[in-house]
Amino acid sequence: MEVTGIITAIIIGLIIGALGRLVVPGKQNIPIWLTLVIGVVAAIIGTFIASALGVDDTGGIDWIELLIQVVVAAVGVSLVAGLYGRNRR
Repeated sequence: MEVTGIITAIIIGLIIGALGRLVVPGKQNIPIWLTLVIGVVAAIIGTFIASALGVDDTGGIDWIELLIQVVVAAVGVSLVAGLYGRNRR
């Protein structure tokens, strides 16, 4: 993987994290930087899942891969928000 690929993955991960946070209903009491980190991790995990399912490389925009990444980010935001909220009290 080249430097441009890593930078692109980080940027997409940041967007995925924001989308994941928007999908989760209610207020999440976690900092924005944590949401963005979750997004980067979710983008990586989502790519591996899409690759395992064989939908990582399609013609045009990889909508299925993006959907998987957003779902993983939403689950991650939900889990971390629950854990982070409990630890802050």
